[in-house]
Amino acid sequence: MSASVRHPLEPLTPTEIAEVVRVLKTSEHFTMTTRFVSVALHEPPKEIVRKLQYAAALREAFVVLFDNACNACYEVIVSISDAAILGWKPIPNVQPTMTIDEQNECEAAVLASAEFKDALKRHYGVEDTSLVMVDIWSAGNYGAEEDRSRRLARPLCFLRADPTDNGYARPMEGIRPVVDLNEMRVIRVEEHGQWPLPPTAGNYASDRVPNQRTTLRPLDIQQPEGPSFQVNGYQVEWEKWKFVIGFNAREGLTLHHVRYHDDGRDRSILYRASLDEMVVPYGDPTPTQRRKNAFDVGEYGMGACANSLELGCDCLGEIRYFDGHLVTSRGEPLRIKNAICMHEEDFGILWKHTDRRLEKPEVRRSRRLVVSSVSTVENYEYGFFWYLYQDGNIVFEMKLTGILSLGAVRPGETPKYGALAAPQLYAPNHQHFFNMRLDFEIDGPNNAVEQLDVVAEACDAANPFENAFYVRSTTLRSEKEAQANLNLESARTWKIVNPSVDNAVGQHVAYRFMPGDNAVPYASPNAWWRKRAGFVNHHVWVTPYRENERYAAGDYPNQSCGGDGIVRWTEADRPIENTDLVFWYTFGHTHIPRPEDYPVMPSAYIGFLLKPSGFFDLNPGNDVPPSAAKDAASGCCH
Repeated sequence: MSASVRHPLEPLTPTEIAEVVRVLKTSEHFTMTTRFVSVALHEPPKEIVRKLQYAAALREAFVVLFDNACNACYEVIVSISDAAILGWKPIPNVQPTMTIDEQNECEAAVLASAEFKDALKRHYGVEDTSLVMVDIWSAGNYGAEEDRSRRLARPLCFLRADPTDNGYARPMEGIRPVVDLNEMRVIRVEEHGQWPLPPTAGNYASDRVPNQRTTLRPLDIQQPEGPSFQVNGYQVEWEKWKFVIGFNAREGLTLHHVRYHDDGRDRSILYRASLDEMVVPYGDPTPTQRRKNAFDVGEYGMGACANSLELGCDCLGEIRYFDGHLVTSRGEPLRIKNAICMHEEDFGILWKHTDRRLEKPEVRRSRRLVVSSVSTVENYEYGFFWYLYQDGNIVFEMKLTGILSLGAVRPGETPKYGALAAPQLYAPNHQHFFNMRLDFEIDGPNNAVEQLDVVAEACDAANPFENAFYVRSTTLRSEKEAQANLNLESARTWKIVNPSVDNAVGQHVAYRFMPGDNAVPYASPNAWWRKRAGFVNHHVWVTPYRENERYAAGDYPNQSCGGDGIVRWTEADRPIENTDLVFWYTFGHTHIPRPEDYPVMPSAYIGFLLKPSGFFDLNPGNDVPPSAAKDAASGCCH
């Protein structure tokens, strides 16, 4: 790979971020009470990227600022090349993402509060706050004026038994402090009754779990000649794939300009792919639990919560890491070392056939490229895994793990809206809904979407054995026509096609969207969280591309009252046929907790598959060479 040209969609460098901060801090608009919420690449026009005119792409930053003194949000565009502010736009009546600094300061404010200390002593007989854990939780919006007029947090509190204890095992159920993040002080402590602390520890650290297994022997991944990928900055080439890795404070890991080299040319598939929003609604209506819902992308920031990954733990094999470069809310550089991990994995058989007449089996091993990141949002971990395969498949997988959001119950009480995880400790029923924004570019910018439903043929003379079925394809012409849910009875899938490009058999080139496990929301459409997360109303949405339509729940879901984002855009019912379009997919996981999910939940998996469907003229993995033969002692090559 040539190291001479930088791709215009690569994330900002630390030097560029420092220059943006310098320009803004010297501006007359910037005050001592202004926080940096995010500093990210302001992506250049698509035409520049499509034409590979990289030298013409000026580097710009998109910045979200928040002034605590006047409770005001601003969006700013900064030219890095010219060290100039191109636009400073106030965004009224919104609350941007909570910053990492605010999370730390919120905890300190609660621990310093005299009102909280008084409640702590009355409920639990504790005066020392050094063992108290305070997790910032978004306040949400429930129709009260306060829900929009102040920047609020409603933390959950826990009490450790000792400094290295799993504090989540001892939730302080009856106490809910409410914090004004602008003033950074507790404005009240809500008390809902008294519960005893659960009696048992739930430790999971390796030095606190007795009788660990001794049966595991080493499993090493070796690539003596190194990995098969090439990296230039954040540009990657692997096998026939080319793409750019992106990273920002809100979405975390993103993929850009995804292409596949076929028949002497780089063919475009995806222009941009990201997790644009998610929501975790809880299903317990009791006073201590009913306000719990979290928009982990728009309220907390997946990139800001990203982990520094470690070799042999988060990733295994010949690894290439990418750092994430952000800023603190005060404009100081924030480097998340190894925020993104990339490596290769063996994935079993790619294809195989044995011709009994030739007595010569042909088998090819499947190898996939893994690009991953993991974020910790207080108690929960979310793993983001993109998989690229040699046969043109693209898979996205969420891995859900971490610690459940736990509550206390009284002795002998059986919770209706959750399950006991340990004595007097329970986990509420809840769901996780994710929304993916997939900006397709199948062999060019103008695409269309077909909905595919499998239909049983009528029982007539043409179907005498009553065995026939076929695929009914419906070309979706407008936004409202495209709104749809999964349908098990018709094995519903979707195909993104280029109507102007045909393959060897005269069909439009296409990729097929194959959904995985999914769910529907159980809360009423009138529930406040659903008003704010309208994207859960359908599994699939399609919109024409617009630069400013990036987040399905709107730009600022924190404390929003709802009705923004994709539900508002699609009211226009714009045409979506043969145009630059975006495919939005909502997928959900319904979590009915069990004791085996405690103290740390084993990973749950959910995602989807993008599969070439007439994009290639034949199996693109047909040219993968066979693996080197192995002797019996070292293992079979199959």
